[in-house]
Amino acid sequence: MLSDIEIAQKNVMEPIDKIAAQLDIHPEELEQYGHYKAKISLDVLKRLENKPDGKLVLVTAITPTPAGEGKSTTSIGLVQALNKIGKKAVVALREPSLGPVFGIKGGAAGGGYAQVVPMDDINLHFTGDMHAITAANNLLAAIILNNLEQARNDLRIDARQITWRRVMDMNDRALRHVVVGLGGKACGFTREDGFMITVASEIMAILCLATDLQDLKRRFGRIIIGPDLDGNPVYVHQLGCEGAMAMLMKDAIKPNLVQTLEHTPAIIHGGPFANIAHGCNSILATKMAMKLGDIAVTEAGFGADLGAEKFMDIKCHYGNIYPDAVVVVATIRALKMHGGVKKTELSRENVQAVSDGFSNLAKQVENMRSFGLPVLVAINKFSSDTPAEIEMLLKKCESFGVEVTLNECWEKGGEGGIDMANKLVEILDTIKAEPKQLYDVNDTIPNKLKAIVTNIYGGKGVEFTPNAKKQIKQLEAWGVDKLPICVAKTQYSLSDNPALLGAPKDFDITVQDVRVSNGAGFIVAQTSNIMVMPGLPKKPAALNMDIDANGKITGLF
Repeated sequence: MLSDIEIAQKNVMEPIDKIAAQLDIHPEELEQYGHYKAKISLDVLKRLENKPDGKLVLVTAITPTPAGEGKSTTSIGLVQALNKIGKKAVVALREPSLGPVFGIKGGAAGGGYAQVVPMDDINLHFTGDMHAITAANNLLAAIILNNLEQARNDLRIDARQITWRRVMDMNDRALRHVVVGLGGKACGFTREDGFMITVASEIMAILCLATDLQDLKRRFGRIIIGPDLDGNPVYVHQLGCEGAMAMLMKDAIKPNLVQTLEHTPAIIHGGPFANIAHGCNSILATKMAMKLGDIAVTEAGFGADLGAEKFMDIKCHYGNIYPDAVVVVATIRALKMHGGVKKTELSRENVQAVSDGFSNLAKQVENMRSFGLPVLVAINKFSSDTPAEIEMLLKKCESFGVEVTLNECWEKGGEGGIDMANKLVEILDTIKAEPKQLYDVNDTIPNKLKAIVTNIYGGKGVEFTPNAKKQIKQLEAWGVDKLPICVAKTQYSLSDNPALLGAPKDFDITVQDVRVSNGAGFIVAQTSNIMVMPGLPKKPAALNMDIDANGKITGLF
């Protein structure tokens, strides 16, 4: 069996200008990076401003497990299938981060015969967006410390409470906590600091929520880097570097165009963490897909309780968009884990575990229906799935009143998703979404959090540590509390306890830390110590990678 990269390398790609022509992108609106990838000018959105939007389909999933779900593979396979049945469909995805690529997760370009290509470029430096985000983030970090040293702290920044950190796009646990400025006066102001991975930066979140370059610059100016000595917020516009930061992002703000293995268009742009940020690709990429295609397929990170909830409450809020339908991805293997089966025993038939684990899928379907959205369940089929297990899952879906489809896109590409595509089109043609709001952004922070916990997670309430209560009062005093909520919690459970699988009930969420990403425009409520600078595993994926004298890459997956 061929590996993902071997499949990708055997594929004969079309020149990127030919892919652009499928979408009626004009030559002057395309900025090519070699033969097979390009930036799309934002002028496309201006030109198509009065063109009706295509249908928007959100792909999400059950609560993730080590068994895998396959959202990206399903999204790509779905678009390939939609084009096979005569629909003009475009997929809009997130960009991979180098840290996970070389760490434990590997790449993020789909899998099998449902991939975006050039797979190796997409997973590595691509068009340089991650580097631009890193540079803009670290320019601000340098400007802050320069103000303390060279400008004699004319803004009276409280150096003990600076919240802005440096970033790099690699897993390196040694950089989580560092001391900068050692070596004497010539080396600057000595203070404790730390690094995050680039995708955890607020710059990334801002990129994915900005609507144009000027909006990006305004959002940079609104970033709060910490309080001054009187307890008032210090904004980036007071430092005056938002223009320089935006200048570094002038190309990164443009979405990237590539293709699938079947030469269908794919727009890839941005990639914030789904547990500490909103976990969706950029508003600009999604809007482009909606303008350029009749059906736009996009995804949200992790399960529907994290990425999809944030898609609805944060991305839709700022992008003035709303999905027409939702595809919830699941695998029988993952459902068996939610039903209590150990990872080592997933290949054994266990019909009862499928039935028990269905509770998680049912809850995620219920979550999406709570937003007034029609739902299609897409089962990513594995060879180990038995007829009895499949029959049980189909019966459970029927009894729950949700449409379901089996897809084999990993093995068969678009052909393996024809049933999924046809059922989705029928839903889009016959059922109209009824937009619903989970909470009012002008409500209090505790009330907004309670709405998420009780309605989406299935819990009973929220508890706040004394530190979190103090932080909420500070945000209220600063007047930045009337924003959407972004819960930072484990992705492995509907609760804040990763050991609670399935669909737990009657639990409380404990919020330990509350801070504002004012430039992005949301409040982060952290429930546990979410890792913002991951470390490498015992055997990093990088150890299996190589490149030969001809530039052929092996081991990238």
